[in-house]
Amino acid sequence: MLDGFVPWPETFATRYRECGYWTGRTLGSLLRERAGTHPEAVALIDRDRRWTYRELDQRADCLATGLQRLGLAPGDRVVVQLPNTAEFVQLIFALFRLGAVPVMTLPAQRHVEIEHLITLSGAAAYVIPDAHFGFDHRTLARAMKDRAPSLRHVLVVGDAQEFTALQTLETEPEPLHGPEPADVALLLLSGGTTGAPKLIPRTHDDYFYNAAASAQVSGLNPLTRYLVALPAAHNFPLACPGILGTLHAGGTLVMCPDPSPDTAFPLIARDRVTVTALVPPLAQLWLEATQWLDDDLSSLQLLQVGGSRLKAETARRVGPELGCSLQQVFGMAEGLLNYTRLDDDEELVLHTQGRPLAEDDEVRVVDTEGRDVPEGETGELLVRGPYTLRGYYRAAEHNATAFTPDGFLRSGDLVRRLPTGHLVVEGRLKDVINRGGEKVPVEELENHLLSHPAVLDVAVVGLPDASLGERTCACVIARGQTPTHSELIAHLGAHGLAAYKFPDETRVLASLPRTVLGKVDKTALIRDAAS
Repeated sequence: MLDGFVPWPETFATRYRECGYWTGRTLGSLLRERAGTHPEAVALIDRDRRWTYRELDQRADCLATGLQRLGLAPGDRVVVQLPNTAEFVQLIFALFRLGAVPVMTLPAQRHVEIEHLITLSGAAAYVIPDAHFGFDHRTLARAMKDRAPSLRHVLVVGDAQEFTALQTLETEPEPLHGPEPADVALLLLSGGTTGAPKLIPRTHDDYFYNAAASAQVSGLNPLTRYLVALPAAHNFPLACPGILGTLHAGGTLVMCPDPSPDTAFPLIARDRVTVTALVPPLAQLWLEATQWLDDDLSSLQLLQVGGSRLKAETARRVGPELGCSLQQVFGMAEGLLNYTRLDDDEELVLHTQGRPLAEDDEVRVVDTEGRDVPEGETGELLVRGPYTLRGYYRAAEHNATAFTPDGFLRSGDLVRRLPTGHLVVEGRLKDVINRGGEKVPVEELENHLLSHPAVLDVAVVGLPDASLGERTCACVIARGQTPTHSELIAHLGAHGLAAYKFPDETRVLASLPRTVLGKVDKTALIRDAAS
């Protein structure tokens, strides 16, 4: 058992096995099964590369053996920071088979986030591209080698320079002991409510169900061609149903370097993509792009939209303008997934964010005192179930407040539950700005802004934005000379903060409004900004 992992109580684990949620299969076997049934089918398309199921399966085995010879062992954590490429898929299956644990990070993350995640996880290895969108990840890796004592290996896709080229590790496969189904398979990132993201442990048992059941509810089959448009390390494009669900169904992955219409539309046309997933701002951008791009999108059958609430007026445009069905998805990397069903009526698809995936998803909607609210009223979502974690990784203090004594996760999301079981998302309690599907932890950003010598005090708020859903506004009290917006951005960049966390705008104020308890009144800040 991985140190720092909180398992399900045995009574629940037994029930989940007896009910068939946990089938005793590992994620490495997911690919093996499909490679055995139709080995010559195309599993993956990455620009001009096409790998069959047999080839992907063999490449994963060869890399797993090479990683073992390098010295990685079951339970070792490996920080993975790769873009949407074939190597990402090969690597995660190699790690699944070895029993090493990938820590899923995003290409946009920089020094602050990566150092925290390497340190928190105690990672033994760090896997990067040589460069991505103009950023040299090898420079970042050098800094991590100096700061992270646990880090033994840096593996690079591309020009490795002084590090180890990932592809040179491939070697003749050898038998591997591999993991048990109850073992932690991977660590996902939380959206975060405080200064740094937390790690979410997902086991082979629970994540296999997550992917397989999602594939079924989304109608995936061997004819599916799934465009991996969002960053592959996100839970949504990874297993909801995403990469793992598509391979479980025997379909084909089409790797997309970025989700812009200029990149994605030609791939949809060329590779006859049938399904993809987007966050609401991208869905809106795609709808607008149909006005000026003339690529053939007729193969597209289903667009999943999740990450934040999709406005009904935008949802209504998907069918007429993109020519496909819409599936709303409301989920969390911590577990619970809600989907509108393919046979739901139009009103449910347009106005709700779906209903729970599993019959054993236990959902409560409660008031501030923890009492269940009447059906149809708004309250905080609490959940436990066969694929919802029982504790964040190495976060005992946080877990004490993040979960109820009987194991329900306090999500921080405000929802209404309809008689059909569908949920309508009304907002959240947590202090996180949802900027285009990327979560910006307010406390983290405020702390970095406060480190600027010209900032006396600061409050960061999310303001409504037609494109992003929310934009980030830093309300600053200056110390001496007033800092400019560009100066603050340069300061944050120098601190190694990811660019998506930079404030979209800065407002310099004489003082911050306060509540009667002396806390910053962010409701007043938002109201004043809108007036």
